[in-house]
Amino acid sequence: MTEQHNNAHLAVSLMDLTSLNTADTSNDIKQLVESINPQLGTPAAVCVYSDFVDDAKIALAARELNHVKVATVTNFPTGDAPLSDVINETLIAIERGADEIDLVIPYKALIAGDENTVLEYIQQSKKACGTQAKLKVIIESGELKTEALITKATNLAIQGGADFVKTSTGKVAVNATLEVTKVMLSAIKQSGKVVGFKAAGGVKTIADAKEYLALTRSIMGDDYLQADTFRFGASSLLSDVYKALEK
Repeated sequence: MTEQHNNAHLAVSLMDLTSLNTADTSNDIKQLVESINPQLGTPAAVCVYSDFVDDAKIALAARELNHVKVATVTNFPTGDAPLSDVINETLIAIERGADEIDLVIPYKALIAGDENTVLEYIQQSKKACGTQAKLKVIIESGELKTEALITKATNLAIQGGADFVKTSTGKVAVNATLEVTKVMLSAIKQSGKVVGFKAAGGVKTIADAKEYLALTRSIMGDDYLQADTFRFGASSLLSDVYKALEK
């Protein structure tokens, strides 16, 4: 197997295949699941709006892909919802069968210097997830901009009990970048805790994915590159990867 082939295989297994469009319908989610070709590899999860968690579960079960997790988003995408709404959203999503909750922190509060609010959103969401769902915390790095704020947000996510720290919603001007990945992974490494990392938004090709994999390997080591600790949030990456694997 070539290096490209290996990278492609690995990228599929670490992917959160995502559809978070405001116009999504049940049929779109069904088509998303149908785009998975198990012979070429299955993603770690599909990530959809909470209203479609049921649809995703049913579509995966119909194709005997029950091992693929279903993730959803809360406080998405602006990070502005009241905490009580966010917790309510979380509990409903888990009731619908969500395995993973991707929470957007109130990042504007963090920019304004209010760390306590951010920590509370993370801790309360973690509590709501209990043992039923993993918590992935979206810090919206493109809006935080500075290394200091990105590091602070990553540390707050770890402190609050996040299972993963995720770069972005994919809904702002700047999403995942290699520079930000380096900052976030370094913070995770320094914490000494086992916390995952998710690069979301802008990872569209195997060439993109390869750079993230290489950077992550250099900071965290080979063992970190598994679905329990590393994910790509992507919508168009799957087709590029499958193209390479079909060759």
